[in-house]
Amino acid sequence: MARDEANAGLSEEKRPLSGRRIVITRARSQANGFVRALEDLGAEAIEFPTIEIVPPKNYDSLDRTLQKIEEYDWVIFTSVNGVSYFSARLAHLKRDIGILSKIRVAAIGPETARAVESLGVAPQVVPEEYRAEAILEKLSPEEMRGLKVLVPRAAQARDILAQTLRQWGAEVDVVEAYRTVAAGSDPKWMRALLLRREADMVTFTSSSTVSHFVALFAGANVKELLASAAVACIGPITQSTAEEMGVRVDVVPKEYTIPGLTGAIVEYFRSKKGIRD
Repeated sequence: MARDEANAGLSEEKRPLSGRRIVITRARSQANGFVRALEDLGAEAIEFPTIEIVPPKNYDSLDRTLQKIEEYDWVIFTSVNGVSYFSARLAHLKRDIGILSKIRVAAIGPETARAVESLGVAPQVVPEEYRAEAILEKLSPEEMRGLKVLVPRAAQARDILAQTLRQWGAEVDVVEAYRTVAAGSDPKWMRALLLRREADMVTFTSSSTVSHFVALFAGANVKELLASAAVACIGPITQSTAEEMGVRVDVVPKEYTIPGLTGAIVEYFRSKKGIRD
């Protein structure tokens, strides 16, 4: 039996998002779990990827780093993508992932930690909040001074982690492991859908999904485009980016993960604020 057929007879309590149309701006390659979660709850998930995750233009810097990975005291992963590209390249170079058992590892949040654990490596530091500042709160200047730290991440990312660690006296190498680029989605149909008020919510799962969304509608008043749709952001960093760009934010989960965001969306639509006019 198909999933939609199996779900058809479920009660409104089991399918609290029935009738809701929710836009997903996440990279298509990573959106499947979010799409399924929303659809299982009754929503119509509308994919409008604003970003794409791609390899670096060349692997020279990352490869040189991985060839001497044992020189590092810490590896700090700031995303699932960083873990994926790091481990894939390590395998390409025929280097054993087990080398990380001799290095202390930090993961920025629970999803990134699970990605590390799937490699058979247990991260020593996993903050509850998905943000760089939360990792720093788990460390201290005294323990980091003089240590060598590797941060494999996207080409463009917030610098507060590396900057602070350097201020503490650590030697920090930030290496491009992947890139986040515009997905090339055609904004015309999305503009029309939003202007017709046919979307109940637009979701953003990273600052880059927000910035590329706004860029796609260059010259348009994004505030007006989103006037009838609620906006959900996966965490405060994404929320801050959205608000700086003039986007009103209605939903931010307490847990900065896809399951946390999904739960917050359900609660939003269950609340009085979520009832349609």
